[in-house]
Amino acid sequence: MAANAIDQTRRMLSLVTYLRERPGARIGDVARAFGVTEDELISDLDVLPLCGTSFRGGDLLDIDTDGERIWWHNPDDVAEPLRLAADEATALLVAARAVATLPGLRESDRQALLRATAKLEAAAGDTAGASDRLSVTFESEGGVFAEVDRAISERRRLWMRYYSPTRDELTEREVDPIRLFAVGHTYMEAWCRLSEARRTFRLDRVAEIRILDAPAAPPELELRDLSEGLVQPSADDPEVVVEVGPGGRWVAEYYPHDSAEELTDGGLRITLRTPDPSSLRRLALRLGRDGRIVSPQGLADSARQVAREALAAYDGREHGREQGA
Repeated sequence: MAANAIDQTRRMLSLVTYLRERPGARIGDVARAFGVTEDELISDLDVLPLCGTSFRGGDLLDIDTDGERIWWHNPDDVAEPLRLAADEATALLVAARAVATLPGLRESDRQALLRATAKLEAAAGDTAGASDRLSVTFESEGGVFAEVDRAISERRRLWMRYYSPTRDELTEREVDPIRLFAVGHTYMEAWCRLSEARRTFRLDRVAEIRILDAPAAPPELELRDLSEGLVQPSADDPEVVVEVGPGGRWVAEYYPHDSAEELTDGGLRITLRTPDPSSLRRLALRLGRDGRIVSPQGLADSARQVAREALAAYDGREHGREQGA
């Protein structure tokens, strides 16, 4: 039975093409062409009107027979080829051409992309002309991406100078790259030889990068599931409470949190967890009057101290400018 069903499916797929090219074909001729009896062909014709591009009436195959000939009344409607809108075709062409210029792109991938682009240009017709007037240029991140991609492909170690926003400094380190991925920004997951631990690096924070001769040998690690986002706090991470005013409600949208309680002034009291609470001092500076760290107390005190120092440094520069004037 399974074999018969498969044979019937294959036959009906061919039958659609056959009937499109032969309007009013005789039942006997079609049966002989497919090597089936006329009863088997009629059985196929009973099924075809239930097929189409959707279950809406106009999208189903309108095929019937008068007992002698077979008629397909809507072949042009149902079999109309998919067409891209002008903006869709333009976006695809611009993106494809930009990616094809990336340094470090494997030549086989570049050639495959160029072939696909040529087919898209042919299909787009006059629409493709608009894309010629647009271009995308990848900045330094594109070069970093190419180097990381090459290092992963060749299983080689990387040296880089990396900006750490939590410490506000550049560090030099060697890493064994594991994979590239994108969650808002483009990241590299790697085994860091400086910290001897798995780390995630944002490519736009790489100031300088170089592929080394040493082979990459990261330990066997289970890849993290990033379907829930890049930051996935653990229940064992320290708890931090932040209160924000109406202007700081965006924090609840960008930071995974355990709870967000409404405050009477329209703000929120947000409870979240992070493996590095000190990184939230920068959040406190960014919030300014729109928010503050409530607990733990030590973090709240250090955030206030950092804010005072930043304000004092700013006042000092302003005073120096006034004297220079």
